[in-house]
Amino acid sequence: MNKYLPEGELENCPSDISGAQDYIKNGTIAEAMCVLCTGEHDLIVDLGFIKGKIRRNDGAVGIDDGTTRDIALISRVNKPVSFRILGFEKDNSGETYAVLSRKLAQEECIQNYISRLKCGDIIDAKVTHMEQFGAFVDIGCGIPSLIPIDLISVSRISHPDDRFVIGQNIKAVVKSIDDGKITLSHKELLGTWQENADKFGIGETVTGIVRSIESYGIFVELKPNLAGLAELKPDIEVGSKVSVYIKAIIPQKMKIKLIIVDSFGNDKKEKPSDIEYYITSGSLKRWKYSADGADKTIVTDFGCQ
Repeated sequence: MNKYLPEGELENCPSDISGAQDYIKNGTIAEAMCVLCTGEHDLIVDLGFIKGKIRRNDGAVGIDDGTTRDIALISRVNKPVSFRILGFEKDNSGETYAVLSRKLAQEECIQNYISRLKCGDIIDAKVTHMEQFGAFVDIGCGIPSLIPIDLISVSRISHPDDRFVIGQNIKAVVKSIDDGKITLSHKELLGTWQENADKFGIGETVTGIVRSIESYGIFVELKPNLAGLAELKPDIEVGSKVSVYIKAIIPQKMKIKLIIVDSFGNDKKEKPSDIEYYITSGSLKRWKYSADGADKTIVTDFGCQ
């Protein structure tokens, strides 16, 4: 069992001084809420029975050499952080506080977990923030990794928030490892063309989301890894939820022909649908998206160079 979980998932903290001493003796990684980032960018953590301090250079791997920016510390306020307890000191008013190190917890996570990952390994991750180009996720003890937008799903999206929400626990697969930097993929866990197409039948009317409008038709997402093409229709916008009639399903061409029946507008405030995973554990060597006998073959080979 992986004990190096994304921050917010460990739920492991001593309840008193005696318990904290055991954590120190055993080198146990703990987790608690960060309540303040000082002007010096030290993190103040509430352990419940006592306050703890994570000094700036112990706040994250890479802070001391500048490879990690201080925003990585500032952004932890009101969020859980992982750490090792180093000992106890007294502040200027004589009050005892715990000395903590998030950096040591991250270094242990890298040594015992992240450095052992291989391409194709399926792991747990938590979405921390999103940019136009992809979703950043915590893969253990606050260590970040990126899922590029084109690897989130087969169905193209305009922004990662079409698929994810901040704080969401997801599965991901290791796509590449470059000098210790891990890039993840997500689409291979969402099912093949056939697995998704089997959820639908000709003659059904179902719900979809408009993902793009081209001169020759409108692409409607039926599932994250499955889209169909509908005939052009006026007053349809990208992002609109629509009801579509399934006119044809053609495995050889991996095409689904649709007719838009109705449109329900574009509501970006609507939470993305829950993710249905077809693979949740283990390791992938090769994943084939295309249907058997299809005119073209679409595969992902997992093999770090």
